Amino acid sequence: MSASVYLHPIGLASGPQAEDGAAIRLAGSLVYASRFALVVRGDGAVLHRRVFGTTEAADALGELANRWDAALASEAERQWANLQLVHAPLQLEERTIRFDQPQVMGVLNVTPDSFSDGGEFLEKPDVGRAHAAAMLEAGAAIIDIGGESTRPGGAATWEGDEIERVIPAVEYCAAMGAAISVDTRRAGVLEAALAKGAHMANDVSALRYDPRSVELVAKSGCPVVLMHAPGASDDLHDGVGYTDVVSEVFDMLRDQRARAIAGGIAEERILLDLGIGFGKSLTDNLALLNALPLFHALGSPLLLGVSRKRMIGALSNEEPAHQRLGGSVALATKGMDAGVHLIRAHDVAETVQARNVWRGLRDAALTDFGQLPAI
Repeated sequence: MSASVYLHPIGLASGPQAEDGAAIRLAGSLVYASRFALVVRGDGAVLHRRVFGTTEAADALGELANRWDAALASEAERQWANLQLVHAPLQLEERTIRFDQPQVMGVLNVTPDSFSDGGEFLEKPDVGRAHAAAMLEAGAAIIDIGGESTRPGGAATWEGDEIERVIPAVEYCAAMGAAISVDTRRAGVLEAALAKGAHMANDVSALRYDPRSVELVAKSGCPVVLMHAPGASDDLHDGVGYTDVVSEVFDMLRDQRARAIAGGIAEERILLDLGIGFGKSLTDNLALLNALPLFHALGSPLLLGVSRKRMIGALSNEEPAHQRLGGSVALATKGMDAGVHLIRAHDVAETVQARNVWRGLRDAALTDFGQLPAI
C-alpha cells in the first residue's frame, strides 16, 4: 500500500520565549512553531498520527522508519528541514525582496472583464498608471500585471490580445522602477513581458498550460509562482472534487515543483500558491487556509492570493467584490500568522498597514517575555 507523510505545524507562537526556546522559526518568517502533527495517509485514510513538540522531533521522525519504511522517514526528515529553511531574498535585477517579513504584491488587472475592477485599468491607461504608482507609494514590493480574467466561467484569452493588454502596463511600471510580475499562463505573453522589463512569472496553471513555459522560465532564469488549480486546459476550475483537499493540493504542488526543477528551473526561484478559489468549494478554501503552515514543508516561499475572493462574500452577506476589504485584510492577516511570505492584494495601502501593525506586534513579542520579573 502506498503511503504519504505530512508534517503539520499545529502549535504556533509569537516568539520562542513563549515556549522557553522550544520552538522553531517557521520558514524564516516571524512565526514560530512548537507543536507538530505527523500524519501518514494512504488509500484516502489517516493511517498514523502523532503529535509532538520540538524536543520530541527525533523520536517522532525515527518512529516512521520502524513502523513504515526508510523512504517515508526520509521524506519526513526533508519536510522537517524545510519547515526550518530560511529562504534567500528574491532578487529581481537590482531589486531585493526580503522574506523575513510578509511582503505585499499589488494587483494590476488590465482586462475588460476583471471581477474586481471591471476593466477600468485597461480602458484608461492613465488610471492604470496612477493606480500602479499609488500601490508602489503605499508599499507594494511587486506589481502583478494580469491580462486575462481567470474567474470561474471566464472565456480564455487569445495570446495576441493578452500581449496587447499587458505590454503597455509593463512598460509604464518599468518606467517607475517597479519590480514586475506577469500573471499569465502563456509563454508568448511572458516572453514579450520579460523583454519589456518584467522580472517574474505568476502562472496560475503551474506551467502546465503552455508546453513552452517550463523551458522559457528555465532559460530566462526568472522567478516563478506555481499555483494549484485542478484544471489543466482552458478551464482552470474544472475538477472532480477532493477526498482530502489539503493533502491533495500539497501533493500536486510537490509534484509540479519537482517537475519545474527537473525542467531546469532553479529551486530557489520557485514560489508556491495554494490557488484559493480555483476549483475549490468554500469548505475546501477554509480547510486550506487553516492548514497553511503545512505548506512550508514543501520547501519554497508561499504566496497567498485571497484578496476580494468570492469566499468572502459567501461568508458575509454576499457583498460584491469592491466591498470585501475587511474580509480581504482578515484573510491576509491569517496568512501572516501562518508565516506566508507574499500577500497578493488589490487594496495595497490597507494591507501594508495591517502588515506593519502585525510586524509591530511580532517585534514586541520577541522582547515581552524578557521583561517579566524573575520568579
